[in-house]
Amino acid sequence: MISPVLLKTAEGRQVALKVCNRFSEDTDDGCQQTVADILTRVRQEKDAAVLDYCRRFDCPTIELSTLRVSSDELALARERVDEAFYQTLRFAAERIRHFHEREMEDSWLLTRDDGTITGRLVRPVDSAGLYVPGGKEGSTPLVSSVLMNGIPAQIAGVARRVMVTPPGRDGGVSPALLVAAQEIGIDEIYKVGSAWAIGALAYGTDVIPRVDVIVGPGNQYVAEAKRQVMGRVRIDMLAGPSEVLIVADETADPAFVAADMLAQAEHDPQALAVVITTSPALAEAVGRELERQLPLLSRTEIARTALIDRGLIMVADSMGEAVELANEIAIEHLELQVADPWQWVARIRHAGAVFLGSWTPEAAGDYVAGPNHVLPTMGMARISSALGVETFLKKSSLISYSREALQADAVHIQRLAELEGLTAHANSVVVRLERK
Repeated sequence: MISPVLLKTAEGRQVALKVCNRFSEDTDDGCQQTVADILTRVRQEKDAAVLDYCRRFDCPTIELSTLRVSSDELALARERVDEAFYQTLRFAAERIRHFHEREMEDSWLLTRDDGTITGRLVRPVDSAGLYVPGGKEGSTPLVSSVLMNGIPAQIAGVARRVMVTPPGRDGGVSPALLVAAQEIGIDEIYKVGSAWAIGALAYGTDVIPRVDVIVGPGNQYVAEAKRQVMGRVRIDMLAGPSEVLIVADETADPAFVAADMLAQAEHDPQALAVVITTSPALAEAVGRELERQLPLLSRTEIARTALIDRGLIMVADSMGEAVELANEIAIEHLELQVADPWQWVARIRHAGAVFLGSWTPEAAGDYVAGPNHVLPTMGMARISSALGVETFLKKSSLISYSREALQADAVHIQRLAELEGLTAHANSVVVRLERK
């Protein structure tokens, strides 16, 4: 299925980087134009366009009056999930909340002896839109996405949190998603999906008021729509298919390594699952484990396609070389399945999240560990961070001068203003100091 690639040559290294970067290089001009047309229609026609797309692609009988999930639907959803689900939902929510509470930033002030006060005012945005895929009846509800996106916004203090998710053919939404939203205080939920949902959140319609921030995962049309509205609204990030890179030494268990590769591969045929090991024997054993475990999955063909197209097992000369290549790739999920993972943490510069040790599967981070699972992909971990409370915060600078303080700084303000040819700037200081 997938064979080890030796990294002892420049050619082998280039193979690795080419596979890892392939998705970001594959652009779909047709998708870009389709999304642009959808967004134009939503901006111009508003609810009429949204309703037309919903009827064409999701529920043929949906009406404007039923786009918003009703209180009766929310109550019915609570009756349709069992107590075991509630227990797990609350367990995960508490873990995520506890972690993200540490991210909250405070406003602060600096004072000088001359009476000048400067500082930063930290405030939440007024509204946030949460896109949640898999809302259709009969499909896989991404409950974890509700929690990972909604809880940081709640901690930030966002007054209005909105969830959008595509309905099924009958106009229904997964009860699990509706209950998860209610559990974290979200009851404004619309049955809208794909690029037209992003357009509605960005531009606003009569039924769906606009928001300030849009977060949440989706297919290529959702991702492209977020890219095109970025600037009008803030977005969390531009994300591609899920990725994992496992750095492993001879102490790693090949069954664990293979299982974690498959956990990413089952997400999407374009998911990326890579291993870099210092042990040729482990590389061969992982290949055998993939063959053994693959038929046991519920999404075998998806995982098989991902492994064939984008799976890679590489053999490096040393751990130093393996870690350096991991930094070069800047992966979404980086696992260190090595004897002493903490020894290498200081060497990690670029990764969305780092999982330390063989007993730390990436799946724990997806659901209950606490840190956010919305992470940068496609090498963007070089410059981007996980979604967090700060995604929903903005900062304003505070500046306060006394007459004495302005008088002390005046010569420097005037000198810089005159150097830049901005005489009105300089004069705004002069007129104040001339006032008796």
